[in-house]
Amino acid sequence: MLSLAQARALQLSAQGLLQPPRRRARRDEVVAAVGRMRLLQIDTIHVVARSPYLVLHSRLGDYPAVWLDEALAQGRLAECWAHEACFVSAADIAWHRGGHDHRTHHWAHRNAARMHREQRADMDALLQAIRVSGPVRAADFARRDTASKPGWWEWKPEKRWLEAWFALGELMVARRDNFQRVYDLAENVLARLDPPFDSAAAPSAAERRQRFIVDSVRALGVTQAAWIADYFRLKPKVSDRELLPLVASGELLAVPVQGWPTPGYVHRDHADALDKALAGRLRATRTALLSPFDPLVWDRVRLLAMFDFEYTLECYTPAPKRRYGYFVLPILHRGRLVGRLDAKAHRGTGVFEVKALFLEPGVSPEPALAQAVAGAIAETARWHGTPEIQLGRVQPVALARLLRAAWRDAG
Repeated sequence: MLSLAQARALQLSAQGLLQPPRRRARRDEVVAAVGRMRLLQIDTIHVVARSPYLVLHSRLGDYPAVWLDEALAQGRLAECWAHEACFVSAADIAWHRGGHDHRTHHWAHRNAARMHREQRADMDALLQAIRVSGPVRAADFARRDTASKPGWWEWKPEKRWLEAWFALGELMVARRDNFQRVYDLAENVLARLDPPFDSAAAPSAAERRQRFIVDSVRALGVTQAAWIADYFRLKPKVSDRELLPLVASGELLAVPVQGWPTPGYVHRDHADALDKALAGRLRATRTALLSPFDPLVWDRVRLLAMFDFEYTLECYTPAPKRRYGYFVLPILHRGRLVGRLDAKAHRGTGVFEVKALFLEPGVSPEPALAQAVAGAIAETARWHGTPEIQLGRVQPVALARLLRAAWRDAG
């Protein structure tokens, strides 16, 4: 039986978060990390760093963020709707296409289909214009209502139409310019993928579902059946009964986990890691700041059960009602989530502002923990190009003194 701590270590191992990088990151490791996670969620909030870059930083350490943009432009990665809008390996894109029948339940597809029904003439005209004139950005279209407020809820019509065609699969993202999507016909983007897209590959709905189930278990390291569907937004939910044939074939391994009412499932690729976990030889030594959209974090039910960490993203909550802050980053330390940090990167002045930092109840501000957390903050700040750290509110207060001492000694 796996203890909960061993299960955590196995999940961190599968996600690439068990130990610090052993060497400086290499370009190919960006694509490899996305392949390991199976997908990389996209979000545009950049008060610290946009989420996909931050997720990679927590795994790769100091790497040039432009490597992600280059991998997309080179066709080694592609964008599609999966968990949400995500980067996926070019090798996996065939599983995310094929009539989009498997995405009809997703809110993005439903909204796009409704928009096309209601605004068909305008959407069809835009698509035809791209066929004639080539790739476009939303910024290529002038805003008609200059009084409109910025934000996704006030997108200009062309932006909404481009996003709808992206959700419906007629358009794909050829590259990003300053993180702005450059849309092109899907056939053109697919033709440039590496490895090449096989247009003859047309998996059935049943084959896709099984593939996404297996990929979810592989990415999560160990998981309950109830947590599997969220990874790729599958419907209906996955049950233990549905997994029986995969266990019988040996593709999945069923293992009891202490305190779990149902079995844990492990992909056979992680059999060696499972043995090490059971023997207590998977040692979690990584300390890192995590994105709110990290695969380790995004399923709040799984997060609470695995790490006893209750988390809510408060950037959409009115400021007076926020408990911890606008864009709060969970703090991973040696296999546990020990705290949370609200930060802002002031790139113009080179300042990394820690607005607030909170340790979890029961976590003591020991010198070793403070040293590791200080190092993780400094590592992230340097990577941002904001090496000057400005420390705000800290709970418990004793931790602030230890953090400042660690930065002073380091520097």
